[in-house]
Amino acid sequence: MAARQNPRPAQGATKNVKRVGRGQGSGHGKTATRGSNGALSRSGHKFKYGFEGGQMPLARRLPKFGFKSPFRVEYQIINLDALEICVQNGRLPKGETITPDLLWEVGLINRSAMPVKILSNGELTQPVTVQVHRVSKSAQEKIEKAGGKVIELEPGTAL
Repeated sequence: MAARQNPRPAQGATKNVKRVGRGQGSGHGKTATRGSNGALSRSGHKFKYGFEGGQMPLARRLPKFGFKSPFRVEYQIINLDALEICVQNGRLPKGETITPDLLWEVGLINRSAMPVKILSNGELTQPVTVQVHRVSKSAQEKIEKAGGKVIELEPGTAL
């Protein structure tokens, strides 16, 4: 038996489209299933976004909360263990000062306007001079304990 050339959807899988406003004989003429009166029967009528039929909308039923400070400063974070790995692998030169530009070249931070902060996760065995915007107290202690030095940049200093 040959395969059918034009396969059709299974019986009952599709419905006929309701063609409204095509005369009284169609059963959906005159008002085209919109009813006689009211805004919904008019052409061009649209409810505004969030309208819930006159009941108090959800956006107004729920309380307001939270606050976002316009003065908040977000930092790009680097941990000491990442610095240690890069110094051991030779990606960061041992004698040079580690600056945000150098960290960007190595790929530890992305090139955005966000300042850089060093945190103390991990240990540092190599003496390094670090010049970034912020350093946590414990990270500064670990850097100085390893024989390094910390120089803090002004917060507005570009990378």
